[in-house]
Amino acid sequence: MANVLPREKQVAVIAALAEGSSIRAIERITGINRNTIMNLGVRVGQGCAKILDAKMRNLTCHFLQFDEIWGFIGKKEKHRLFTDDPALGDVWTFCAIDAETKLVPSYKVGKRTHVTANAFVGDVASRLKNRPQISSDGLRAYVEAVENAFGMNVDFGMIIKNYGADKGEHHQERRYSAPEVTSMQKMTIVGDPLMELISTSHIERLNGTTRLHMRRLTRLTYAFSKKLENFEAAVALHFAYYNLVRTHGSLKMTPAMAAGVERSFWTVGDLVEAAL
Repeated sequence: MANVLPREKQVAVIAALAEGSSIRAIERITGINRNTIMNLGVRVGQGCAKILDAKMRNLTCHFLQFDEIWGFIGKKEKHRLFTDDPALGDVWTFCAIDAETKLVPSYKVGKRTHVTANAFVGDVASRLKNRPQISSDGLRAYVEAVENAFGMNVDFGMIIKNYGADKGEHHQERRYSAPEVTSMQKMTIVGDPLMELISTSHIERLNGTTRLHMRRLTRLTYAFSKKLENFEAAVALHFAYYNLVRTHGSLKMTPAMAAGVERSFWTVGDLVEAAL
């Protein structure tokens, strides 16, 4: 009979993964083999994707913000050979956040293309029951994607940020930071969005939380995914933990509770039980 990891150890492993610990760090702390940790993470992550798909339905989100967060599979795009697996190289996680409840109703992992953008925005539209206001950065793929998914039943605005040249003696120290924003321009794309509420501040803050809680996306580390399947499972685990388990600092409840999706807090044990 194969050895089965006790449930309390499964919960401990998933809690550590959700809080941003690396697989090898968890191995050193718990003594559990890293392959067991990785396989459990993938299984729970795939279950989390199904949980989110079932629960994020018939939502009311008034002010949505869209953005994409960069990562890579196996190697960075500049090192990818034409003979490599097409899944290798840069990968982008498109995600949406409701500015009021901080709920993440949808996400999509893929290349930064019109295809992924259309699939992502179409999925967002299928989960809403109201006419939302949407804000995004200047990625042109969103214009087509929002039109295809919502038609005229949306108020959509873009915020375009212009950055100064990053020069001087501290240039190398700032390579992983955005240059100073010199100007911003807000524009209406569809409908009649409230100009003062066209913003990407909440989604940019979410990106910071995501990088903190997903070791595969933490910059300047050795942690990265070698398989797209593993990366997608890690993303699903993160957003399920974010929506259902983690208490939001300002809301004092989970985003799922704020949005009326859940009535009470989930524990990591609840998440593991539902996912497996």
